[in-house]
Amino acid sequence: MTEQGAGQTCYRHPGRPAFIQCQRCSRYICPEDMREASVGFQCPECVQKGQAAVRQPRTLAGGAISTNAAAITMAIIAINVVAQVVVVATGGVRNPSNSEFFRWGWLSGIEVADGQYWRLLTAAFLHGGWLHLAFNMYALYLFGPFVEQTLGRVRYVITYLTLAIGSSVLVYLLEDPLTPTIGASGAVFGLFGLALVFLTRTRQNITGMVILLAINGFISLQEGISWQGHLGGFVTGVLLGLMFAYAPRERRTLIQVVTFVALWAVFAAAVVWRTDEIMGALAPWLP
Repeated sequence: MTEQGAGQTCYRHPGRPAFIQCQRCSRYICPEDMREASVGFQCPECVQKGQAAVRQPRTLAGGAISTNAAAITMAIIAINVVAQVVVVATGGVRNPSNSEFFRWGWLSGIEVADGQYWRLLTAAFLHGGWLHLAFNMYALYLFGPFVEQTLGRVRYVITYLTLAIGSSVLVYLLEDPLTPTIGASGAVFGLFGLALVFLTRTRQNITGMVILLAINGFISLQEGISWQGHLGGFVTGVLLGLMFAYAPRERRTLIQVVTFVALWAVFAAAVVWRTDEIMGALAPWLP
């Protein structure tokens, strides 16, 4: 017994005697390398191989399941709040338009046509005041975590940015180029569209969602509200929702990549066309 035991050493630590064999590979392992399994013990390598062979649970859209489903949503809310603080700190206490930062980021067609394309995104993080911000952030807080949990973090970030751009592109196409537009409501309407599709896909009751959309749709038609931004975000959200919810699992990632590339290509083409139209209209007054 003593001689036999002396010849048994841990395969990972040759200087250590070992008396237990891994249940999968039968190699001897010392107490430090013993990993408790359903039956007996396994070595670290076999445990890793076993974990890799087990399919990890995924979201409806194929994303990794997160233990904190609201992390990205809260980060987006924080960015919006910080942006509002900067607006106030740079002169926009009573009137946001007095803030140079606010004017730098709002969506104005005439300025976008002049090459300031960042405004298509930055406008989605600016608001006309604390009340405007509060309404949008509350809606984001209500629906963002649900969509984030369904998509997974990476897909959610890409989706939110796409919703914001989709909203801004329709504003750029249809709004008076001299009228500034701001607010996260376009992206929020996109989340409405995604949530509606996901609830339908999972056969949930959508009555409350439809009523909420009807109310917000009516509000969108009021003076001073950008219905173009709301419509652009909502349509983009529905299109992405259909793709996420109904793409075949075996080709899910490929379809998602192709859909995003196609959408951004359409956005780019629309921006180029609108830019040419605006600059063409201004040509007689340009030097």
